[in-house]
Amino acid sequence: MVILQSLLFLCFMGSFYNSINSYYSIFVQSSSIETNINSTNNFNTKYEPTWKSLDSRPLPTWFDDAKFGIFIHWGVFSVPSFGSEWFWINWKNGNSKYERFMKNHYKPNFTYQEFANDFTAEFFNATKWSELFEASGAKYVVITSKHHEGYTLWPSKYSFSWNSLDVGPRKDLIGELSTAIKKHTNLKFGLYHSLFEWFNPLYLQDKKNNFSTDFFVTNKIIPEMKEMIELYEPQILWSDGDWEATAEYWKSQEFLAWLYNESPVKDSVVTNDRWGINIGCKHGDFYNCQDRYNPGVLQKHKWENAMTIDRKSWGFRRNAPLEDYFSLKELIKELVITVSTGGNLLMNVGPTKDGIISPIFEERLRDMGRWLKINGKAIYESRPWILQNDTVAKDVWYTHGKTGALYATLLSWPTNNTVTLSNILKMTDKTKISLLNSNELIKWRNREKYIDIYLPSIDNKGEPAWVLEITNFHY
Repeated sequence: MVILQSLLFLCFMGSFYNSINSYYSIFVQSSSIETNINSTNNFNTKYEPTWKSLDSRPLPTWFDDAKFGIFIHWGVFSVPSFGSEWFWINWKNGNSKYERFMKNHYKPNFTYQEFANDFTAEFFNATKWSELFEASGAKYVVITSKHHEGYTLWPSKYSFSWNSLDVGPRKDLIGELSTAIKKHTNLKFGLYHSLFEWFNPLYLQDKKNNFSTDFFVTNKIIPEMKEMIELYEPQILWSDGDWEATAEYWKSQEFLAWLYNESPVKDSVVTNDRWGINIGCKHGDFYNCQDRYNPGVLQKHKWENAMTIDRKSWGFRRNAPLEDYFSLKELIKELVITVSTGGNLLMNVGPTKDGIISPIFEERLRDMGRWLKINGKAIYESRPWILQNDTVAKDVWYTHGKTGALYATLLSWPTNNTVTLSNILKMTDKTKISLLNSNELIKWRNREKYIDIYLPSIDNKGEPAWVLEITNFHY
């Protein structure tokens, strides 16, 4: 991307025609990378338990087409709903804020396990949840099947008395949501799963042995993940909790070979990159790299920006002030930049212990859906263009639509109703420009180094972003 920007700079300094050949060459190369990522899926290959073999698996195209998903962090941590989903470890590690909270509100010698009795989920309605997620414009949903606390939201055989059927809701929460999503929506269903568990004795024993033993992985994690995949057939397996041990300890390559060769979702499942120390941003169907990852420039490998509506927590916080929630405009900006640079946005909500998705989250989801209903052509099934961020109008981001149209998303409305773009976009007599919420054609003017587009002076200024559809152009 740095090379592309440098070449564009040369263009605007008067060397356009000499530079554009090099620029076009780079575009061809980047297009071949994108084509390779989204090549026709060939799942007849037998994948070996090596990164070289596993990384050769083509990304199922549904994931690159989807662009937008909903993340759900729900568990026993939703009961205290204070601080973050890392409540247990923060409390036990002596964080004064958490110790003070427990001293002021709970009896002495209260244990974290006792919170599970109040994880009731009495208002949880899987059908309503699934309908809300579909209304948000999302194309997939990922829920925490088990966070680092070790509590599973399904009755796992490998989680005796620390799961949602044995204690708490007395329900198979994953089963209910999986069924509702598959029955009532066209959304893809995915599961988050933490490899490690803070206080599991088997894990702590392996850790004490510097991971020279693998009792936890062999007897708990591998069979637990296989059970989960076979029961619910998720289209996404979102791994986490990998950072204390190597992929060899986690037996990641062996498990992924089973997932891609033998599992019931072997042809359609996608996984991320959190499979061991130094694996992130290097191996996996798509990269997360880190929480809230948004590089802002085009990436060679498919990636995902997993982020939260609540700026400070993935789990629900009862005491979160309004300013801690991203506005709709900020969320749309995050989506637009992510998609323009080749990523998917996975936007997180944290339900309450009762199973309620609070009004602030619901409002954000429904508003996202309303914007996408009008402007979705610039997002779904789109691909990055040769230029992601306009070099003149910095608040304009591009995507290329499946029909060949170019979409320029404006994150701010110009005060004089005129947006000036880079002339890398070559207009012709047949060029047509319109806003996606209007059939009215927009006038434009070609200058030597710029293009002026005269936006209609209509009452558009309350929207979080606007999309120009441009057809019959050259570059």
